[in-house]
Parts: sequence; structure tokens; C-alpha cells
Amino acid sequence: MKQPELNEVKRSAGFSLEDVNIEGFSPMPTPAEIKTTAPLTEAAAANVAKGRTAVKNILDGQDDRLIVITGPCSIHDPKAALDYAERLLSISDHISETIFPIMRVYFEKPRTVAGWKGFINDPHMDNSFNMAEGMLEARKLLLKINEMGLAVGTEALDPFSPQYLGELISWYAIGARTTESQTHREMASGLSAPVGFKNGTDGLLATSINAIKASRHSHYFLGIYENGQSSIIKTKGNAYSHLVLRGGGGRPNFDTVSIMLAEKELEKAGLEKRIIVDCSHGNSMKNPALQPFVLKDCITQIVNGNTSICGVMLESNIHEGNQPIPEDLSQLKYGVSVTDACIDWETTEHALRQAHRKLLDKKLND
Repeated sequence: MKQPELNEVKRSAGFSLEDVNIEGFSPMPTPAEIKTTAPLTEAAAANVAKGRTAVKNILDGQDDRLIVITGPCSIHDPKAALDYAERLLSISDHISETIFPIMRVYFEKPRTVAGWKGFINDPHMDNSFNMAEGMLEARKLLLKINEMGLAVGTEALDPFSPQYLGELISWYAIGARTTESQTHREMASGLSAPVGFKNGTDGLLATSINAIKASRHSHYFLGIYENGQSSIIKTKGNAYSHLVLRGGGGRPNFDTVSIMLAEKELEKAGLEKRIIVDCSHGNSMKNPALQPFVLKDCITQIVNGNTSICGVMLESNIHEGNQPIPEDLSQLKYGVSVTDACIDWETTEHALRQAHRKLLDKKLND
């Protein structure tokens, strides 16, 4: 007996059982199409390879430099992002003996309830949601920053984005809200760069440690290929997933005791004792002005013999603080965050130079 066509079944039923809450679909360029418009250059490719190698060597303990992921909480203005990149680049040679700088370039923002979800989702910040343009402009920005010679770090949030941007990323973070997500653990297992899992918002480490272990295994899951074809993806597992401490549960976890407890938990789980400390979020109690003090404490621990802290994260922008997104976008202040509040560039530069001097003194005296 011939089976009726699906559309015939829908028509005869008089209603649809799928897409009930979907208002519409819009075409999105495939990863291959975006890459054709903004192709990988030799300079960018060489810089990404160099950046990933440096991060892996630091995680392996073969390079004693400190990873510093610093930059705006989120990117909303590519011009200001390049301005920040030039400033970071201008001091990178001066601190390169002790610090490996990575620019924080976050295009996607998880929201607790609702709000602007980032540059890729809504590049014009006017609810036009031109994601095709957002993805293309994001890729162009990543190309420019890599061509300047800076490594780039970002948050892996949307499972499709790595197919568009992954070849330009040297380090990934999985955020506190998504560390427990099976989707993100599977995605991390296939990412081509090292991945840091943040502890949960409750401050507990079990979730992130389980995530690290899960991401090191091979997984099968649904995704897309470069040509846009829906595909079954098989991953190898990511040997360079690691822990990021960001505080939580109303308390920080960068202090000596918290670091020691984290080391014990990692050892108990059979994982390397390598930790990146997020100086913002719960570790600064949401007060950006405290970030340099968190960094200073981490440096002091390293100088005093700690070997597990291998990196830090800073939320930093050209100017301090943050601002709401105004209805009149011409009123946006240049170089000021539209998401979490940041420290300004002058504070950032001073903190990095100070950290470099202390780490260099230790190196010369060892």
C-alpha cells in the first residue's frame, strides 16, 4: 500500500504538529560560503597554529609563561575591538618572556533571562538579527586580529559557530551556565583548540571536572558540515580541556586554600593540576575594580611556588565600566562595555606590566 505524502497528511489533518511556535525560517550562508567570502590567510593560519602550540605547551608545563586572556566582556564594535587589539599588541613584546597574551573576543553572550545575545546574533543591536552579517563580520574581525599577531580566545556557545570560526581560535572557554550541558561537552570534545571549563555558578567543581573528563572522550552527535549538510559528527576527544575557576555560590575561589582544594579534586579525578583563574565574575564579586587584586594574588601564589596556576582571565576594555544599550545607538560611548563592567586599558596595562616584573624576578632568581 502506497504511503501518503507528508504534506497530504498535514492537509488532511487540517493542522500541523510541528513548528507550532516557529514564526519563520531565514536562509543562512553555509560555513563554506562565509569562508569563501572571508578566506583564511597564511598569516592568520600561522598565528593560530603558533597560539595553539603555545597554549598546549603551557598546559603541558613545557612553557613556564602565564596565559593571560584579556579583552572586552563582549564585542559590539569591531573598530573599538581593533583599537584594543593594537594596545594589547603594543605591550606584548615587553611582557612576552613571562606572559602569553590572548585577546578575549566574545561574540556570543548567554543570557540569564533575555537581552542582547551578542554580535553574531544581532550585530546592529536593533533587533534586526542579521546573523549572516554578524557571522561574516565576526570572521573578518578574527582574521584581522590574527593577522596582527595576537592569539584569540572566545566562548564556545552555539554548537554551529565553530564550523564558521573555529580555524581562527587559539583557546576556548565553556561558560559556567553551559559546563553541565551535554551538548557543550560533546562539542568541546571536537574543538581544534584547548578548552577551559568554568566551574558552575554554585562554585562547586564537580560539574566542571566531569565536563573535562567527558570532553576527553570520543562522541557522536548531530551537527553540520562545511557545506551546510546535516551530519553525524564523530570526535576524537580533546586532550587539552582544563579547569577555569571563576568563583560562585557567593564566594571567590582564587585564594590559596581554594586553589589547593581544586588541585586535590583534579588529582583525585586523574587530571593534570593545571588551572586558569578568571579574575572577574564571582572572583571579583562582580566588582571589576577588584580584578587587578585577584591577579596580584595569583601572581603572589606563583612567586611563592604554586605550579598549578597557568593562566588568568581579565574583563578589560578601552574605558572602564559598562553602559546600557540606548535606543539611539549614536549615544553609545566608545570603548565601553554593553555587558559586564570592565577595567580600563590603563589599569590593564599597569596590572600586566606589574605581573610581568614579578614573574621575571622569580625567573631570574630561580
